[in-house]
Amino acid sequence: MTTSSASTAKLSELYEQDFCLWAEEIALLLKTGHFSALDLAHLIDEVEDMSSSQKRALLSNLRVLLLHLLKYHYQPEKRSSSWLSTIVEHRLRLEDDLEESPSLKVYCQENFPRAYQKARRQAAVETGLSLATFPEQCPFAQEDVLNTVWLPE
Repeated sequence: MTTSSASTAKLSELYEQDFCLWAEEIALLLKTGHFSALDLAHLIDEVEDMSSSQKRALLSNLRVLLLHLLKYHYQPEKRSSSWLSTIVEHRLRLEDDLEESPSLKVYCQENFPRAYQKARRQAAVETGLSLATFPEQCPFAQEDVLNTVWLPE
């Protein structure tokens, strides 16, 4: 086993034992140009996971936003500052995500119906209203949902 492959094997073990230390070691190797010593298999996995993680966060924020817009719309008598705060918070998170990674806008548009279906099911559970209360298709335009000042009537 060459020195390079030995260090790669040690990094691979480190990945399983101490992820933070592994990441620091990988960063140091990249900064110093020691590319042959990199644990490429795990590095590739982590880079791919970074994209997946951002997508999961975006969908989670979109689902929570849609959930609270549904509650706000279908239970006007229960509107609260807490609901408004949650609406603002998740719009800001989505705004940040889309500014940081503009390519997520297409992903958001494509997955909007899926996020709405999950929000719809959760809204039925949280409100105690029948699932049929909430339309199968989102009653809000995507542009309105992301609009920082728009609220359903």
